Amino acid sequence: MSSSLAAAPAPATRPRMARRAAGASFVGTALESYDFYVFGTAAALVFNEVFFTKQDPLAGTLSAFLIFAMGFVARPLGAILFGHLGDRIGRKKTLIWTITLMGLATGTVGLLPDYNTIGVWAPIILTVLRLLQGLSLGGEWGGSILIATEHAEPRRRALYASIPQLGSPVGTMLISLIFLILTVTVPDVMTTWGWRIPFLLAFPFLAVAIYLRLAIDETPVFKDAATSNKLARIPFLEVIRSQPAAIVVAAASAVLGIGSYFLMVSYTQAYGTERLGLSEATVLNAALIGSLLQLVTIPAFGYLAMRLGSARVVAGGALGTALIAFPLYWVISVSTAPTYIAAILIGGILPTATWAALGGLMADIFDPRTAFTALSFAYSLAAIIAGFVPSITQAFGQATDGAWWHPGIVLVVLSLVTFVGALLAVRLRARQQAAASAL
Repeated sequence: MSSSLAAAPAPATRPRMARRAAGASFVGTALESYDFYVFGTAAALVFNEVFFTKQDPLAGTLSAFLIFAMGFVARPLGAILFGHLGDRIGRKKTLIWTITLMGLATGTVGLLPDYNTIGVWAPIILTVLRLLQGLSLGGEWGGSILIATEHAEPRRRALYASIPQLGSPVGTMLISLIFLILTVTVPDVMTTWGWRIPFLLAFPFLAVAIYLRLAIDETPVFKDAATSNKLARIPFLEVIRSQPAAIVVAAASAVLGIGSYFLMVSYTQAYGTERLGLSEATVLNAALIGSLLQLVTIPAFGYLAMRLGSARVVAGGALGTALIAFPLYWVISVSTAPTYIAAILIGGILPTATWAALGGLMADIFDPRTAFTALSFAYSLAAIIAGFVPSITQAFGQATDGAWWHPGIVLVVLSLVTFVGALLAVRLRARQQAAASAL
């Protein structure tokens, strides 16, 4: 059997179910992204005053970002656990479990007493809830990609793999819009009860996500493996034994797509308000408008990946991002509100290419029998690095006294790692296709 997902059985796919699965995957990923990323926005804007009142503002923000990063530390365990379930009992059932755990953990943050009420237990419980978020997300992304691509015909899988990626900007839009409304209408209560509203909304969003995921079928790829008795007994061990190079290549290819979001949204939001003196409304507007732009650029890059190949699109986006990193952050360092928003918009286009084509790149290089585990684990490894990007950049900024170029160095490093990973993915994919043709 070829190790490429493109070689997976396709005759049983149905166009209508493929569109429904892609839509459900997108909506579920959007709600999951909202749940996970609402923590990043709150960490940048209010958590230093809610859960770290005994620290100065910069140290409190750093502490909040470190808890934010804990969600990524739990992801490899979640990838192994939910990857095992996804490759053994099915994609659909497993994705219902992941979104349920995510929604409950996020909603509970909105019910959590602050530091002034329960003292040190507040940040401790907050960390536990963040770890549960990370555990669930460990299996969420890989499963969403598979639900979309395994229902699609092979020639369109790169495009369908980009559809779940739309969930990230939509989740960001929801977060930014809600926080923007709150900071404009009730700014005086944001650190008392206003910040809780975005978290509590996770409960009704969870009901929507479960309903949509119940309405889709199991994928034909998994059904074929199950009926043919081709399911892996211990998927994680098989992945580590047979595909270690592909795991490293996929993780490297994912670093920029994940990390650039947290650098350019979570960290740069805090940088804009604390260092540049911009209003919270300005940085939230930038994130909101940038997310609207991605609704166009993600499917456009997905279509390009269908024509050129996913790995090539990832490589091109990474190289372009490395070239613009320092000019971008120089502009941000001298920005007024309008130029800050423009810089965020323009600077986000090339990293979006790596994000849009990432799912297709990974789907191309992993064996369908263990694809849930492989995609989830590789993504989680990259996410660990990405999760620490805000706190590393914050510490780097303090060490350089806020030098304008310090975020640029981080962005260049992320870009070069992904560029090398994508080039290796092209070669790995070519070897797999040659081996499949020889059979």
